[in-house]
Order: sequence, then C-alpha cells, then structure tokens
Amino acid sequence: MPDIADVICQLCQRNVKLGTTKHHLIPCRCHRNKWFQARYSREQMQETISVCRDCHSAIHKFVPREKELGRYHNTIESLLAHPEIGKFVQWVSKRK
Repeated sequence: MPDIADVICQLCQRNVKLGTTKHHLIPCRCHRNKWFQARYSREQMQETISVCRDCHSAIHKFVPREKELGRYHNTIESLLAHPEIGKFVQWVSKRK
C-alpha cells in the first residue's frame, strides 16, 4: 500500500494527505442497464480512478445524473472537458 503522503488525485494532480476515493467512470447503478451492457465490457464498467474528495464531490455536483456521467463523462479527458468540472479542477489544483 502506498504511503498516504504519496497519493495523487488523477484529476487535479494534487498530493492528497487524506488519501483519495475511487470514482467509477461508469457508475455502479448503470452496470445492469442494457444500454451500458451492450456498449461496455465488464472490465470497462468496473474501471475506477483515484480522486481527492474535493474533485469527487465536484464531479457529482456538476453532473448529478449517473446515466449522464456514464454516457458522456466516462474518461478523465471527458471529465476535464466538462466546463464546470474543468474550471473547478484548474482552481483546486492551485490549492494545497
């Protein structure tokens, strides 16, 4: 297990002392949905990224609908391309 001081958020790239949380790129609630099952493998649906609590909260604040998250914001690049999330990540990356 990595030292807690060495944990980096995959969105804002900050070194997070309190650790990170796992964010499912395709939310768990969508895994049984036939639309997702037809387009993504089981491995793709279980893929997660490590994000700080600030970024994780921002993701769910700016895109509250899980199906929208799974369909349109299921990569790091697409999350950062979202106007509000991208702006937030730029702002928070300058904070300690």
